[in-house]
This record gives sequence, structure tokens and C-alpha cells, in this order.
Amino acid sequence: MQNQRFDVSGIFLGAIMLVSICSAAAYAQDAVESAWPTKQWPISTPEEQGMDSAALARLVEFGASRSFDSLLIVRHGKIVLDAYYAPYAADIPHITNSATKAVIGTLTAIALKDGLLDSADRRMLDFFADRSVANVEERKKSITVQSLLDMTSGIEWEEPLSGRPVSTIAMELSPDWIKFILDRQMSNAPGDIFNYNSGNSHLLSAILTKLTGLSASDYAKARLFGPLGISTWNWRRDPQGISTGGYGLALLPRDMAKIGYLYLRHGKWEGKPLLPQGWIEKTSEASVNMNSKREPELRYSNFFWALPKKQVYMAVGYHCQVIMVFPKLDIVAVTTARDFCPFSKMADDISGAVKSQTALPPDPAGTNLLAGVIHEISTEKPTEVGATPEIASFISGKTYKFLGNALNVRSLSLTLTGPNPHYELEINNRDPARPPLRFTGPIGLDGLFRKSDPTASGVLAAKGRWLDGQTFVLERRTLGADAPLLKWTLRFDGGTLNLRGSDRRGLEVSITGESGD
Repeated sequence: MQNQRFDVSGIFLGAIMLVSICSAAAYAQDAVESAWPTKQWPISTPEEQGMDSAALARLVEFGASRSFDSLLIVRHGKIVLDAYYAPYAADIPHITNSATKAVIGTLTAIALKDGLLDSADRRMLDFFADRSVANVEERKKSITVQSLLDMTSGIEWEEPLSGRPVSTIAMELSPDWIKFILDRQMSNAPGDIFNYNSGNSHLLSAILTKLTGLSASDYAKARLFGPLGISTWNWRRDPQGISTGGYGLALLPRDMAKIGYLYLRHGKWEGKPLLPQGWIEKTSEASVNMNSKREPELRYSNFFWALPKKQVYMAVGYHCQVIMVFPKLDIVAVTTARDFCPFSKMADDISGAVKSQTALPPDPAGTNLLAGVIHEISTEKPTEVGATPEIASFISGKTYKFLGNALNVRSLSLTLTGPNPHYELEINNRDPARPPLRFTGPIGLDGLFRKSDPTASGVLAAKGRWLDGQTFVLERRTLGADAPLLKWTLRFDGGTLNLRGSDRRGLEVSITGESGD
């Protein structure tokens, strides 16, 4: 804290400066809010918004080292960086994983604003009086909506921030997710400790449906996505049709930025309040200690993470699906990726790219550097391909069937000749009572991925190459998902196919299929 000086002239001069700064800030705020991105985002150069192009170029390069799919930065209401890493593209919805929770929290806030939810202190079990709930005790009775929002419900749950989400997997395999969550035993009293739990947010999705008569997806369409101009999304549902509360929402990166911009603008959109008074303050000033060993400063509230010392809070999904809000810098940043990322470093790098509150002089060298880096990461580089052997015609169109195996492959058919090379794949469901998953799509044989039509899980991209007269390498990615590249080595020998690939644990396994011809 600076020493106070009782100098009348200094106080008078300081007052004049304060009025000038406040007036300029108010003018800038009015200018920003006069152009809302409901229909489309305004575009600007980084320098026009006081940011350094060369610093942003380094950030884009960092994203390439962390398997980013996109990196977007908005300052003063205008996009200053919009980068997409090939073969991902701007028009493909990206799964947001646990950033879905922040949307559920936002819908809960809207329900409060709409008067549908009377209080965040309302007890959770009040909404499930029609159910017979196991392991009811005083601690479970005292769970509130707010303790769900803060991950302090006390429900016994194993879903560490880094590690196997044991309870979530068990929930996925259960026929009734809400029953699975409600029947859990209690490990702590509500409010005592933070424990990450996707069941909390799924309960809130069910509560929203009880309050509104709509799924969370449909309520979002009416009261959140609609007003913000978001028209493209996918949202998974549980076996009872409830929108998944903990994950499963896919959005375009530019629409993810709109969610952050709503928070940056204090819960208002086009000048109209969508969120209740005090919601943004509680979210941005999160105080629940997440007990993170990697980033001990992390705090939590209303399904948002926060780094208070860095003056940033964020919606966070597994493998760096992130919406960062920097209130002091008037910035929203969005990343989608297929790997983990260091939040503190990213916050520092984004903050460090800010050089001024007002426009900087043009920087041709920095502008060219940034444009070159974006072109580099957005342009797919072809891999080498081998000559097509005679066996390609023999195996094309044949269906190879597999018995139970570590890769869960049920059948595979490749068509590698003719004008439309493609594959058809069946994967056994983790739940044997459910039908197998079917995938089909084109295959690029020129070293470049070919993309399928959009599916509920994303856009499927595949390419392949021949290693020799009998061996074909197939590479597949689901664009818009955080799944890693799937690489299979296929060796054909008459009616037999030997397939080598990595299982869920990353261990290489070999399985054998027969064509039956």
C-alpha cells in the first residue's frame, strides 16, 4: 500500500485525473457495449486494442505444442486473435467437457433471475420429493443448490482433477443417473470441503428441468443461447433425456467467447440483465479452495474456476477447453485442445500481451509474424504416401469381423479403390446391453485428412497410406473432440486382418479379424 501524502494540490490534481480516467473509461465502455456480437463478432488488429501481435504469435506457437484446436482472444468487444489448428476448423462445434458445468451454472442464475428458483439456499432434496432416495441423513438433507454449485455438496464421489473419474464412469453405466447420484452416501457435511463431482451439476440439470419443464438445452435455447445469438450446438442427454450437466455440450469457439463476454459485461447482453445482481461478483471472487497441488491458488464458485491473484476466472473443461475472463483487462480468451494446459502460464502470457489500455501504433513486422504463424498452424501438411498395391482391390469392400478384444473393435470394412475411398467401423459399446457404435467416413489417400459430415460426436477425419504390399496405416481423428489421434496398422493376409493399435491405457495390442470370404 502506498504512503498517503496530505498535499492539497496533489489531491486536487489527483481528483482531476480520476475524473478524466473515469470519464474515458465510461466512454470506452459505452463504445464497447454499443456493438454487441449477437450476430457476429467485430474484428480488430491486436495493436488497435492495445495488444502486441508478436506476443500473440508466441502464444499461438505455444498452442501448437499443447495440441490446441483453437485459440481466440477478444478485447474491448472485438476479436484480435482467431486461430484454428488444422485439420480442425472454425465451423465445427467443439466438445467443451466440464466447461458445460459453467453453462449449467449460468442457467441456474437465469432461473433465479426469472423467479423460477426462489433461492440458491433451497435444499436439493426438495426437488426430488417424488423419488425414494437411499442413505438419507441430516447431512444429505442439508445439501443446497449453492453447495452443488460450489462442489461442496459432501456427496461421496471419486473424480479427481487428474486421474480416473471412477464415480462418473459408474454413473454412465447406470440406467438412471439421477438415482445413482441421489443414492450415494455422504462423505462430508455440505460446505465443508471441495470435492470435484460431475454428479452435482447433473442434479442441477435435472432441477432446471423440474423448474422450467424444459431440458437444460431447450431452456438455454430460450433464455441464453437465443439472446446471445448462439444457434449451433450439440448436447448429450442421459437415459431419461436430461441434458448432461457435467459435460457433453459442444459449442463453436466464437460462441464459447459469447458466454465469457456475458460475464465480462456483468451479466448483461445488449444492455439487458440476464443474470441476477451479485452473481458475477460471487463467481469472479471465488473463495472455495480447490486444494490443487499443481496450482494452489485455484479457487471455485458457481462452477467457475478462479486465479484471484492473476485477476482471472474461467470455465474449465478436461484437456483445456477453457473460457477465460479478465475483468481488469477487458479480455475474453477461449481455447479448445486435446491435451492439458497450464492455466497460470496462459493467464500470464495473455496478460503480458497487453501493452496499453488504448491503441498502439501499427506494427507491420508483428502483424506479418502473427499472420505467418496463423497460416502455418491452420494449413494441413501432407504426410508421405506409398504406392497402391494390388491387394487394395482384393480387400476393398470386405468386412472383417473381430471377436471380443481390448480395442472393442467389432467389424471393419475399407474401400481403398475407386473415386470415394472410405471406411465403415463398428465399436462395441462399453455397456454390452447397448448397441455397437457405428462410424463411417471418407479416407484421404494423398496424405491429407478427409472429413465426414458432422455427427453428434464431432466431424470424423481419416487418412491412410500403404507401407508395403500388405500393410496399410489408418489414422483417424474426431475433430471437435479432445480424443487423441487413433493410429492403426493393418496387415492383410488373404481373408485375415491383423490390426495393431493402442488401447485406452496406451498399451499396444494386436487383434485378428476374419472376412469370412
